[in-house]
Amino acid sequence: MTFETVQSDPSALDGPALFPTMSTMRAMRRLKPDAVPDETIEKLIQAAVWGPSGGNMQCYEYVVVTDREVMARLAPLWKRCVDAYLATTGKYAPKGMDDAAYGRMVAAIEYQRDHFADTPALIIPCYRFPEPQFDDEGLQVYAESLGPAGLAHMTDTQTRFQALAEGSCVYPGVQNILLAARALGLAANLTIWHLMLEQEWKEALGIPEDMETFAAIPVGWPQGNFGPVRRRPVADVIHRDRW
Repeated sequence: MTFETVQSDPSALDGPALFPTMSTMRAMRRLKPDAVPDETIEKLIQAAVWGPSGGNMQCYEYVVVTDREVMARLAPLWKRCVDAYLATTGKYAPKGMDDAAYGRMVAAIEYQRDHFADTPALIIPCYRFPEPQFDDEGLQVYAESLGPAGLAHMTDTQTRFQALAEGSCVYPGVQNILLAARALGLAANLTIWHLMLEQEWKEALGIPEDMETFAAIPVGWPQGNFGPVRRRPVADVIHRDRW
């Protein structure tokens, strides 16, 4: 089976229904204003909870916004974040991406920005990573296991390691939300633009200071149709046994 066959006909994929679901899971930003039932939103959160959790600590929480008044108060924050993104990181098409395709994506982002107050539901995944527990014996084994060079590297990259550790506890659940949304016929897309003004978002939603936020996921019924995603061929991204 060729990559082109899968692109034109996701149903040609062998295996369980999950594969066609993944292959047609576009980022859908044009949403109908129609409400999404609470029980359907709860199914999305249940899917998230089923995701892996580092150490099985399960320290995640999910803020779910469906109240139109709250969404309207968030809309100016969303606009400021999107405008900042489009003026900098999102100003030019990534290398290798067709300008026309990028223009369509930007138009969808702008549509979502301008109609954000009508978003049926917004999910904010949060996580509070526990303080690490160390004793002298454990620290000694840690240092001996890594060696001087490894220990120096970990000291230099501790901030990144912490961020990745937290993200690895959250983003599997986020992916489950996106998959469950697609399976239920809902449009959703993962964004992190809110982090540009995270403190203001946390204040607006009453999120505790020591709770980290990891995404803002708009959810609703799609205006358009699902279709095959465009991705790099598998043969171009695999490095077998070594780079």
